[in-house]
Amino acid sequence: MGITMIRAALTTFLTLTVLTGVIYPLAITGIAKLVFPAQATGSLIVENGKVRGSNLIGQSFEDPKYFWSRLSATSLEPYNPASSSGSNYGPHHPDLKKAMEARRAALQALDPRNPPPIDLLTASASGLDPHITPAAAAYQAARVARVRNLSLDRVYQLIAEHSTGRAWGILGEPAVNVVQLNRALDR
Repeated sequence: MGITMIRAALTTFLTLTVLTGVIYPLAITGIAKLVFPAQATGSLIVENGKVRGSNLIGQSFEDPKYFWSRLSATSLEPYNPASSSGSNYGPHHPDLKKAMEARRAALQALDPRNPPPIDLLTASASGLDPHITPAAAAYQAARVARVRNLSLDRVYQLIAEHSTGRAWGILGEPAVNVVQLNRALDR
């Protein structure tokens, strides 16, 4: 009885390992590549044969000619997907306050007229979000137009072109993809 039970357990273990560890992931990956080819491979941005980033992962933009993303909460280098995590700092944590004040000072040095929207002062849950609110984009529009010598109307047009509404009209919030918007500005 002991050998029979061990053989049955090993057979079950190996069968389930092959099914759930090999066949199922390969099948799901294959289906994803057929149905959602860009998303299944990471929504990569490829220029001249080189990967320059992803439309799903924020990038650090500090030059005033660019729209700035939300702060990154990743622990190694900013927007590093290998260390994705939120800061988990509460609203009264001194490190969060310090990061917010530094960002506020940098933003207000470039535009002292208005207080910056909160999403430009805080990190997203993953620390990798490439999106900002339309209000955060509008806050930065005058600076980007001035530095790039573009009309404010043209900058607002680009913001509109790289904005998304709520999914199915009800889920989430309107957002602007900063990575795509800055790439469009460079073009």
